[in-house]
Amino acid sequence: MKILLHKKFDKKFKKLNEGEKRKFIERRNLFLKNQFDSILNNHSLHGPLKGFRSINITGDLRAVFQEIGKDVFLFVKIDTHNNLYSE
Repeated sequence: MKILLHKKFDKKFKKLNEGEKRKFIERRNLFLKNQFDSILNNHSLHGPLKGFRSINITGDLRAVFQEIGKDVFLFVKIDTHNNLYSE
């Protein structure tokens, strides 16, 4: 399994605090082992983000991604729940 990071994801990731960055890395590693682990709450999105999926990073922080090939995932956004879904 391979994870790619979109430039917008990377830009937002750099602005996160160190704890949030560590938590993303923990969740990314869990995703690589089992993308449907219940801790991740991996679920499909609707509306403008239809075709994308989301995982929980912290209580309010989410990462949005899309499968772009067999076992290849592109993470496109990371932000709070409200910021992601109010766009």
